[in-house]
Amino acid sequence: QVQLVESGGGLVQPGGSLRLSCAASGFTFSYYAMSWVRQAPGKGLEWVLDITSSGSTTYYADSVKGRFTISRDNAKSTLYLQMNSLKPADTAVYYCAKALSTVVTGHERSEYDYWGQGTQVTVSS
Repeated sequence: QVQLVESGGGLVQPGGSLRLSCAASGFTFSYYAMSWVRQAPGKGLEWVLDITSSGSTTYYADSVKGRFTISRDNAKSTLYLQMNSLKPADTAVYYCAKALSTVVTGHERSEYDYWGQGTQVTVSS
């Protein structure tokens, strides 16, 4: 069955860095676009970054431009999120999500068929 397993979250000080990973299994990872989506306490989903099946970044949230990078290793079926210069506002549960096609066509739950369980990122001194 399809599984998306995030890892790499934790507590980090403002200005620090973290790299999240999303290990995929149960489907042909290289065929599908992926996204990182976060949810801060008491808030709705925020799409952070999208990447096409071939590895092109197609979306950055304004809030993370210049600080976060999305990448993927199709040989390892793994998605990554490199987060630098972290801010307290980045505190959230981070989810990876599998899109329905080779590119993300919309930022709605209906455009995705599988989500990971999420990993907590807390930015605090």
